[in-house]
Amino acid sequence: MHRVAITGLGCISALGHDANSHWRSAVEGVSGIGPITAIPPEKLKIHVAAEVKGFDAEKHFDPVKLAVIDPYSQYALVAAREAIADSGLTFDHGLHDDTAVIIGTGIGGAKTINEDSERIFGQGKIRTPPMSIPKLMPSAAASQVTMEYGLNGPAFGVTSACSSANHAIGEAYWMIKSGRARAAVTGGSEACLVFGSMLGWQALRVLSVDTCRPFCIDRKGMVLGEGAGVLVLERLEDAQARGARIYAEIAGMGMTSDAGSLTDPSAEGAARAIRQALDEAEIAPEGLHYINAHGTGTGQNDVAETKAIHLALGEAASQVAVSSTKSMHGHGLGAAGALEAVITARAIADQIAPPTANFTMADPECDLDYIPNAARSMTIDTALSNSFAFGGLNAVLAFRRLH
Repeated sequence: MHRVAITGLGCISALGHDANSHWRSAVEGVSGIGPITAIPPEKLKIHVAAEVKGFDAEKHFDPVKLAVIDPYSQYALVAAREAIADSGLTFDHGLHDDTAVIIGTGIGGAKTINEDSERIFGQGKIRTPPMSIPKLMPSAAASQVTMEYGLNGPAFGVTSACSSANHAIGEAYWMIKSGRARAAVTGGSEACLVFGSMLGWQALRVLSVDTCRPFCIDRKGMVLGEGAGVLVLERLEDAQARGARIYAEIAGMGMTSDAGSLTDPSAEGAARAIRQALDEAEIAPEGLHYINAHGTGTGQNDVAETKAIHLALGEAASQVAVSSTKSMHGHGLGAAGALEAVITARAIADQIAPPTANFTMADPECDLDYIPNAARSMTIDTALSNSFAFGGLNAVLAFRRLH
């Protein structure tokens, strides 16, 4: 079995167009939440989101490429380019055959789906562009990364709603740990702020009308976000041999299913995933320092996650620092776990826990240390990143500082 190092980070989100901007904004408590500009406001009841602002696709892709790549794949590829460059990894000596590419997404090519639906049902057309299916398929982002870098190892997309990115990263971690791959480019991407998708989320009545206040008594719901996070993982011994910078080590993964409701979270199911991740990483509850929470800001999720942390950690729960960075970059759905994994890796590398922004007063049923409003310099040798998805699909990553 091999230990697994994080050597590269890439990101594009409402907080910035690169991993460092994403991280610095989160530490500074900067909010990427604001008025939606991609959709005419008169068409919506909810007018706020965490959009990727100022992204010019033509600066990143030539016209031929743009014709066949949906924004969700654009984000994934931009983040992958940054992560690979950041890692300093070169795919020679057969590494191109031993590198996995696993990218999660909750929806896939939402813009392509929305545009094709408008053509068919709004304009009465009976034809769609010939590349619609290759653009919208959930595995397209992974394919685009393999093609750009000539990576011939295991490659696929992962779709498990809001846990997609954590499932993708976890599978990549297990592949390297078991020896199936030597390195991996992995994470999640989403570009879901389109009219049809927004109508669906409005109908669920889980969206906030102003901002995201996880764990607060006056929280009003989640705020949709978008973007991509990508990590480069490799065998620890390989990273050390080439003198690579190592942000952190992925040391454990927990995956469970509630087997209950499509929309109501289970504290017990989430707690089992937390315990699995801690057990694999050999982290005792009292040795856990920080949790990047799923923390959506919805009434049910925040309470269920708090209960899950209590169930999993017991008396040690009150000693753990917890924050939800969705309060700043929004809920990126299939990208969420990756946006948060980038932050968690940097939290360990920089020894700073980011805050839960917009914090007012805690819900009495949410009684943990949520790092309200201001980042905290602290020892972070161990951390978790939680993702708990619709359908009861839970995925928790455990991180460790390399000494």
